[in-house]
Amino acid sequence: MASFAVLGPLAIESPPGHWVALRGDRQRTLLAVLLLNANQHVHVDVLVEALWPERPPKSYASNLHTYLSRLRERIDGLRVEHGPLGYRLCVERAELDLLVFRAAVADGQRAGDALAASGHYRQALAQWRGPVLAGLHVPPLDADVARLESERLAVFEDCVDAELTAGRHGEVTGELQAMITEHPLRERLAAQLMIALHRAGRQGDSLEIYRRLRTTLIEELGVEPGAEVRRVHAAVLRGEDPVPRMPPPVWPVCQLPPDIADFTGRDAELAELTAVLGSGAGVPVAVLSGEPGAGKSTLAVRAAHRLRARFPDGQLYVPLGGREIGEVLADLLRALGVPGPAVPDDVRARTAVFRGRLTDRRVLVVLDDAGDPEHVRALLPGTPGCAVLVTSRQRLSGLAGAHRLSLGPLSDAEATELLNRLAGARVARERADAGRIIAACARLPLALRIAGSRLAIRPHLRLGELADRLEDEVRRLDELTVSDLAVRSSIALSHEGLRPPARRAFRLLGQCRLADLPAWAVTTLIGEPDADEAVEELVEASLLEAREPDATGEGRYRMHDLVRLYAAEGPPVAGGAATVLAATLALADAAAARLPRTVPMPAMAHEAFPQPLPDALVERLLARPEEWFAAERANLVRLIGSLGARKALLLLDKLSVYLYLHGHYADMRAAYETVLAATEDRPSAAIAEANLALLRHARGQYEEAAAAYRECAKELEAHGDHRTHAWVSANLAHCLIGLGRAEEALQTARSLSTLDDQFLVREAESAALLRLGRVAEAREVDLLALASARSSGDPRRIGTALHGFAWSSLLTGDDAEAATAIAESVELLRGTVARSALAKSLRTLGAIAAATGSRDRATAAFEEARTLARDLDERPRELSCTRAIAASWIGAGRAAQAIPVLRACLDEFREMGGKPATGLTWLVLSRACEAAGEEEAAAEAAAEAASLADSRDASAAALRRALLALTEPA
Repeated sequence: MASFAVLGPLAIESPPGHWVALRGDRQRTLLAVLLLNANQHVHVDVLVEALWPERPPKSYASNLHTYLSRLRERIDGLRVEHGPLGYRLCVERAELDLLVFRAAVADGQRAGDALAASGHYRQALAQWRGPVLAGLHVPPLDADVARLESERLAVFEDCVDAELTAGRHGEVTGELQAMITEHPLRERLAAQLMIALHRAGRQGDSLEIYRRLRTTLIEELGVEPGAEVRRVHAAVLRGEDPVPRMPPPVWPVCQLPPDIADFTGRDAELAELTAVLGSGAGVPVAVLSGEPGAGKSTLAVRAAHRLRARFPDGQLYVPLGGREIGEVLADLLRALGVPGPAVPDDVRARTAVFRGRLTDRRVLVVLDDAGDPEHVRALLPGTPGCAVLVTSRQRLSGLAGAHRLSLGPLSDAEATELLNRLAGARVARERADAGRIIAACARLPLALRIAGSRLAIRPHLRLGELADRLEDEVRRLDELTVSDLAVRSSIALSHEGLRPPARRAFRLLGQCRLADLPAWAVTTLIGEPDADEAVEELVEASLLEAREPDATGEGRYRMHDLVRLYAAEGPPVAGGAATVLAATLALADAAAARLPRTVPMPAMAHEAFPQPLPDALVERLLARPEEWFAAERANLVRLIGSLGARKALLLLDKLSVYLYLHGHYADMRAAYETVLAATEDRPSAAIAEANLALLRHARGQYEEAAAAYRECAKELEAHGDHRTHAWVSANLAHCLIGLGRAEEALQTARSLSTLDDQFLVREAESAALLRLGRVAEAREVDLLALASARSSGDPRRIGTALHGFAWSSLLTGDDAEAATAIAESVELLRGTVARSALAKSLRTLGAIAAATGSRDRATAAFEEARTLARDLDERPRELSCTRAIAASWIGAGRAAQAIPVLRACLDEFREMGGKPATGLTWLVLSRACEAAGEEEAAAEAAAEAASLADSRDASAAALRRALLALTEPA
């Protein structure tokens, strides 16, 4: 089998391992033209023009045949077909680099996530060995060659977009700088380089790229930069990330509510919707509108379930109903796998991420109760394969290109069938009275469902009697045909059909502001023996939506926003709201107690929360406390904003156990800022500020965190809160270590002998001692910590203590014990939910493995630790792992690739204020520059590293040993 290459000098390999050299220019030209049009017919005139551009010989046909014969002789297995349309060279994809290139590009465009796409694009770009057909000039091919070069540049830009989305800005900065030098007018390249530099903390350099681009465009073309570059420029000026980093989502995802069993009629409308949405052309948008009570949402859910097979990647169900579009997008992004810290703040950025997640996917998006065309536009997917179904009380005329379907009343036959399904066979026996009910309900599904539910609940109720009652309300039913009042009239009619217990439940649920409620909360709120019957009546009346059970197995209920608004208009009703709140606080307290408290702040002291719920129910709900927190997380965050300062702080203290454990720092920050803004109680405010300082610390904002810790410590001490003061001081000690202030950190740690959790203090004390070169003392501290941890039997504490012991063992020269201890640490922590501690131990495993010569194991550990740190948004740890991985590239002969990554790490470490980390990064950078032949830069980096080195710092010395080992040739 022959293989060909045109993405660079023309090359032929036939058979494998043997390179064929064609001697004649015309043979090479003929083959080049056929290869650039592989598997396509090339007319004889095109070939003649390429071979004889000035004047072809009279015997051109014979000559052409001769050249083809010689090609077949020289190249084994060459397949050239001849027919009326011309000549066609037949090759398989793997036989021609151009086809491999285009297939890899197509795979990248279809990839479901940025990392996968990047891999395909890199494979495509790897096919290029230089300019197309380098060394062979065929004028008729000039346009094709130019098009291919443009295609190559576009694929490079697509690749960079994917890698920026995946958070790999450091890896592409150097390539972008080289490309922008070659293509100074290429705006997309400039925008990408601006994003990469901005992410690396080089805001000034990013803005300089824009300034240079604008100057060049104005001077050479007389135009301003385009909209996209200006958008990136504006984002950089605001300090925002124009392209957020995202982990891959998990597909498929289905959020559809259950399809109701007694759905009736609408066959024509269902056929129309499924035909429009399942057409596969572009991104079809169908708007389902109509009068209130016509069953728009029910029909949309039925249509969506019918279309599931055509949208195998998932079905998203988005209840809009007056919600802020930013909140809607945030919920969608989390459902699609974007962790809380990675959700952008800007609404337009959230829209971009949402569309990116749906790229080349086949997903149906159902937007329920839309009121604003702009909100719908923000939620439209950007690539073919998806479809959107919108329900709205309005036509949404401003939504261009949408297919509109107005939903009217049911037909008489459909209305009769629906009533029969709800009320049973007596509808057929009392046909005349059933007709009166249908007429009184205006054939609207909501009203019919209410009437049918009343009949089903009261089998003795005659249809004639119900018809008489409904006819007394004819004026209300007539109002169902007008504007917004029709909604209120439909709900009022439903309300009048409820029994007194259900009416009371309706009002109580309307007074509740939470998005949805678990079943226990609904029955507790109602607080009556027949609560279950009242709930069932509301569900049957379509005034309450029963949803899928949550992760705890608890059914959930949601009241439509408009229905809740109507229910809340009535006078307040006494119920079990206080009991629900008390139960929620007690559940949060108990759930937090079942999780490891990794947040380094003391649990707030309080009296025991009384739990009004039965023990069996509590045990079922909290069997998996993480899942309970996950199910109630949104409700708890919202609840915090409606409580008094003390209760809000108590609830947030419990919720933070879950949020901190899983790296949901954005939720923590928002909640503590809410408490801080709402309270005038300075002790409570100080606790909130201390937690906000902790979040800054976790993100590597050491200077800000240290200043905030000091202020909080002073205020807490002044208020007599010695316990919290001690914890804040312990956190300060850890922060000072990161800043390179070991003496101050040690002094702070040793002043905390009364802290109730000495483990935190011992960690800080050991780290400070190691920084001061007092290794033996640090090892003694670590031995005490390990003994204490083993006596507790807590795998998380043992794993964390083993981490410290492993590190001090390495520093005392006991490499074998260090390796054994850190391996046990990682094994124990894998069995816990403490991902942050696991990331820390994995990073140390990498360092110990590198220092003891296990290069592959070290690199794997650093890669895994970096992934965990990135998921948790622990930037300092992510950077230190990136630095180690870059060091391994030096040893693998990829120093040039390591240099821009290391410089990006350096910028961030310097901004954080971490002297030890900055010095080590300078050291690795010096090795990279030395390996790349940049002697002056290597000397400068080595000098900077030496100026920051502390001869006493044993930890830095050990890390230096590990990093330098990685830089050695593999």
